[in-house]
Amino acid sequence: MSTATLDQAVQQQFGSTAANYATSPVHAQGADLARMVELARLTGVEHVLDAGCGAGHTALAFAPHAAHVVAYDLTPAMLEQVRRLAAERGLHNVVTEQGSVAALPFADGAFDLVVSRYSAHHWATPLAALREFHRVLKPGGSFILSDIVAPDSPLLDTWLQTIELVRDPSHVRDHTREQWCDMLHDARFDPQVVYGWMQPLEFDAWVQRIGTPPLLVEALRALFDAAPAEAREFFAIGADYGLSIPGALVVGRRM
Repeated sequence: MSTATLDQAVQQQFGSTAANYATSPVHAQGADLARMVELARLTGVEHVLDAGCGAGHTALAFAPHAAHVVAYDLTPAMLEQVRRLAAERGLHNVVTEQGSVAALPFADGAFDLVVSRYSAHHWATPLAALREFHRVLKPGGSFILSDIVAPDSPLLDTWLQTIELVRDPSHVRDHTREQWCDMLHDARFDPQVVYGWMQPLEFDAWVQRIGTPPLLVEALRALFDAAPAEAREFFAIGADYGLSIPGALVVGRRM
C-alpha cells in the first residue's frame, strides 16, 4: 500500500469514529500518559508538538504545563475533537494543524518537545517521521513516544499484527522496542526505553471504538479461539475475548 493510499485509509477509518476516541478511557487515561508528562519536566515556557494527536488527550495533558501546544493529525475529524475538548477545559494554548507526520509544515527548531501516543503504529514511514521530529526540535530537545509494541517472539509478533490488521485496515505495524531504538538512533536520537506495561482491552469496546464490521469481529473471535497456547498465555486471552497487549514508553534525546 502506498503512503498516499494509507493516508486515505487512515482518514476514512478515523473520520467516522473520531468521537469514539474522544471518550475512550484507554486513550484519555493511563499511567503512561502521566509518565510522559512527568518525564518532560516542563517549566511552562516550552513549545510542544503532539504528532498524530488523535482526539487530543496527550496534547491536552501537556497544555497546562507548556506555553504552546500544537495538536497535529492527518484526520480533520480528530482535530475537531481536539478543539472541542480544549474549549470544554478552557485550554487556550492549544492549536490544531492537519497533515502527515512524514512532512511537517514547521520550521527547523520550532519545538522544545515532540510527543506521540498510540499513533505510530499507523505511520507508513516511521523513520521519515522521526527525521522530521529531529528537524523541528531545538538542540537538546526530546521526543517521547508511547505506543503498542510487538513482542520479540516471531509467533507472538505475527499473531498480534494479524489481529490488529483484521480489526483495523489502517494499521501498519507494531514495532518492537529494539526496532524503535534502532530507528531513533538512525534519526540521530539517543533512545531509551523507560517504561513498559501490558494494556488490558475489553473486546467489545476495542472493536466498537474503531468500527470493525460484524463479519471481521467474528473473524477475530475465531482467531482468538484458535490462538496457540503461547499467544493465549502471553496476551492473557479471556473467555470473554478480553486481552492485554504490550506497550512501551521510549524517550529519544536529540543528538
